[in-house]
Amino acid sequence: MNQLLPDLISWLQLYGYPALWLSVCIAAIGAPLPISLVLLAMGAFAALGDFNLLLLLLVSTSASICGDSIGYWIGRKIGSPLLAWLSTTQKLRFITPKTIKRGEDYFRRRAGFAVFASRCIVPSLGGTINILAGAEHYPYRNFLVLDVYGEAIGAIIPLVLGFAFGASWEAIGRLLSQISTLIVILFIAVYLIVLLIRTLRKMRVNQERNATVTQGLAQEEVLIASDSANSTTPPLPRTHNQHKRRKVRKNSKKGLFPATLRRLQTYKSTDGLHTGYGFPRETMSNPGHRD
Repeated sequence: MNQLLPDLISWLQLYGYPALWLSVCIAAIGAPLPISLVLLAMGAFAALGDFNLLLLLLVSTSASICGDSIGYWIGRKIGSPLLAWLSTTQKLRFITPKTIKRGEDYFRRRAGFAVFASRCIVPSLGGTINILAGAEHYPYRNFLVLDVYGEAIGAIIPLVLGFAFGASWEAIGRLLSQISTLIVILFIAVYLIVLLIRTLRKMRVNQERNATVTQGLAQEEVLIASDSANSTTPPLPRTHNQHKRRKVRKNSKKGLFPATLRRLQTYKSTDGLHTGYGFPRETMSNPGHRD
């Protein structure tokens, strides 16, 4: 990266502000150019009287905003269909639809901070954030406002430092690169710590939920066992009507033959006598006649 820096500085000294505007715009779109070091050098040249510091600020800020807008609309036209294509089925081995969905939700919650921070704190992520903001259909008005403030701050800092330290701008550039790297590492560390805390919290909640479910199942088993033990109690006493119905039911079970036999055992004779024998006999008034 630093190998391009002498050529860029020579080119900027030859062509001045138009070369600076074009370089900053291309870098804002996503090209890997050391624009922070270039702005430091341009601030040092402004301290020598070669450039105007205010014009450098206006040129670099406008070029950055233009490049960021181009990256935003590239993401909106190309990135959005690409994310929709990746979200349907797993096209790549390490990129699943669930991962895409989680990244989209996280970016929607942190889009404003990501756009602003990638302008003045971590400028190396500016091109990627622009494409993601366009792909996620982040409102362009909000994007533009945050972009203007962020790019203005991101241009003022190196220009003023280069103007203040003059010939020592290279040492300041190395210091700014180290600070930027440290900030990136700090962000990653904080993110991993937060992710670990959330994972441990979810595990604890799941354990408590499983323990509650297990305790509830044990209580249900105890209640079922107690109900089965209480089901062996003696039945309630029968009422009078229940006994009567039971007696009639028993009598009906004896069948038709005993009732017919009892009717046959009683006959009425001509003299008004009744007998309990099963066969008729001759009467005294009418011998030879059988009832």
